[in-house]
Amino acid sequence: MRISLPKCSLPIVPFGILLFVFCIAEIVTTRALSAQTSARGDANLSVDSIKIAKERIEAAKKGSSTHLDFSELGLKELPPELFELEGLETLDLTSNDLTELPPAIKSLTNLATLNLSDNNLAYLPAEFGQLKNLKSLNLGTNDFTALPFEVSELTNLEVLEIVQNEITVLPDDICRLENLRHLDVSDNFGIVFPANLGQLKSLKELHLRANGNGYLPEEIFQLENLEHLDLSRNDLRTLSPEIGQLENLQFLFLNDNDLRTLSSEIGQLENLKHLGLSHNDLRTLPPEIVELENLKHLDLSYNDLRTLPPEIGQLENLEQLHLSRNSLTSLPSEIVELENLERLDLGENGLTSLPPEIVELENLEELNLSFNRLTTLPPEIGQLENLTYLALSYNLFSSKERSRLNKEIKEVLKNIDISW
Repeated sequence: MRISLPKCSLPIVPFGILLFVFCIAEIVTTRALSAQTSARGDANLSVDSIKIAKERIEAAKKGSSTHLDFSELGLKELPPELFELEGLETLDLTSNDLTELPPAIKSLTNLATLNLSDNNLAYLPAEFGQLKNLKSLNLGTNDFTALPFEVSELTNLEVLEIVQNEITVLPDDICRLENLRHLDVSDNFGIVFPANLGQLKSLKELHLRANGNGYLPEEIFQLENLEHLDLSRNDLRTLSPEIGQLENLQFLFLNDNDLRTLSSEIGQLENLKHLGLSHNDLRTLPPEIVELENLKHLDLSYNDLRTLPPEIGQLENLEQLHLSRNSLTSLPSEIVELENLERLDLGENGLTSLPPEIVELENLEELNLSFNRLTTLPPEIGQLENLTYLALSYNLFSSKERSRLNKEIKEVLKNIDISW
């Protein structure tokens, strides 16, 4: 007897759907294998890192070394043997994966320099404050949302770097650091300073880049002994008149802001040697800028200057003047009074001519005139005996004029490099 089975009709699945399901399965499998491989890799890295660290500790013990470099080892924790090196003075833990420091850190009583930058630290152990000989501490690029109290107990600290964290307020306790001379709080979030900041009488350098305040914290004007101030990338639209109170300032960086004018009080900074004002919206300069008699380096590049004040020639000690990327069409003849000038950058303006008197800049070594509208140069240009570099590319020289200049200049200035 023959048994006939009922016919079973299977649904027909489109090829596109099958291919999609296959791809998803492949991706899931690949990611799972990748995760397993990564986990094994991390484990191997951790083992290898600890091994390398221990080898360096042993070498330090045998050689009685006071310096130890654990940077970029991928350490997640510190080997206990490290804390037996009581004579250690310098420890570099840059670019690891540390999330905490053990209390045993207090054993390193002779530590003078400690670099903990580029880790994942958000706090410090209470014992950290016992490192009384510490003079330089770098906590940059971590996860701190507040400056740990333990830092204020390091009364011999001279250098403190807390760049690229999420700190918004500096506590009053920081003013206990009476020996602090260098403080870098750049790349935090609109940091607020304590009202008693002026107690940091030893502070010489303050770096406050990219904090996005849009204004200058008044407290910094209490720092009468400040010599170096970096306020770059802060969205500043005006420069507070109180800037004139910082009479000992030698280096002032105001680059990458939104300044359209400078307050006349800038002229009170008689000790200023370097003034950085690039990448702003300046259209004029205050006459008082000529009172900066000790100025050696002036960077005004990437602004919107249409003219230079004739008084600029009074900056007799100026050695470098950067004016590229402005809107200058001519130069005041007084510029030739800058007798100590060694480098003059006039690239990317709208200059159509140069004053013949430019040959009086006898110490000039580098002259950038590229990207202007020059059709010729003063014949006397060859008299600049110290000139070693001359940039003339992207002007309006005819081929005949270019050949003539090239020949005549090189006949006189044998070692010059001319960029066409």
